[in-house]
Amino acid sequence: MSRAPAAPAPACTFVNPLAPGADPWVVRRDSVYYYVRSHDRRIWIARSTRLSEVFTAPARAVWSAPDTGWNRTNVWAPELHFLDGRWYIYYAAGRDGPPFTSQHAGVLQSADEDAFGRWADRGRIYTGDSAGTGTGDRWSIDMTVGRIAGRDYAVWSGWARRASTDKTPQQLYIAPLENPWTISVNRVLLSAPDAEWERGPELDLQEGPEFLQRGGTVLIVYSTRDSWRKEYALGQLRLRDTTADPLEPSSWTKSGPVFTGNAEVFGVGHASFVTTPDGAERWIVYHTKDAPAPGWRRSVRMQRFAWPDAGAPSFGNALLRSERIPLPRGECR
Repeated sequence: MSRAPAAPAPACTFVNPLAPGADPWVVRRDSVYYYVRSHDRRIWIARSTRLSEVFTAPARAVWSAPDTGWNRTNVWAPELHFLDGRWYIYYAAGRDGPPFTSQHAGVLQSADEDAFGRWADRGRIYTGDSAGTGTGDRWSIDMTVGRIAGRDYAVWSGWARRASTDKTPQQLYIAPLENPWTISVNRVLLSAPDAEWERGPELDLQEGPEFLQRGGTVLIVYSTRDSWRKEYALGQLRLRDTTADPLEPSSWTKSGPVFTGNAEVFGVGHASFVTTPDGAERWIVYHTKDAPAPGWRRSVRMQRFAWPDAGAPSFGNALLRSERIPLPRGECR
């Protein structure tokens, strides 16, 4: 008598990379993960109850760039945030390029709680030095938002002044939000790429800032060095405590690099952070270059990171293609 074939072992591991792409942003609301990305002058959203599958889940285009105007092309690095009952997408776009000298931050607003529903373009968000006058606006990309001690703040990568080349140093700026689509005060220079590990052979750069919070610890994790080179890495700013003024640069302490590539993983950066629904695991989602030579072909990866009750988060080493990674908690089939 022949035996029935053994049932296949459950798929409980995965390997990086997960999908082609860059600047990955994943957010969880309740038990659903949302992944937002830009492609072909559009912004797309996918969703899944499994973090490991959201990158390949069916995606819907929720916004298309107009044919004319300040945001007609070069749609970059969208982020999806749920604020006060609605979704908001912060993104960068421009009217021309290269060189990409017209990039600016903009914001979209959902009609309701449905991320796949109707969206409205709330326009450019002011990122300059003369708030209230409409003048003095400045180049800006990679805007993110976070709430500290009950107040919402925007942080982004920008230029000190107008420039005619995209090889212009980028630094991080911060400003409080009047509402999710309005900055009505002048920006504050939060951090400049003045550490040796932030200086690239072609461009000194800080970009892709993201809030990472736990209890009373507030971090801004950002990308640094030339984004098209294998040395791209992550740095970190830490707020002294939640009673400190986030608009005072001396309230923040810089450290880094906190996450780097290696001989097989090139140019780690532009991360987002998410937990499993039970809060037991923390995951970093990031992109890497597909080859060590300078260029823009990139892929999305993720891995679990540790954050002891006392101390700073530890992102560990960028995992290799040969390393099988246990699926996030609850996703083993």
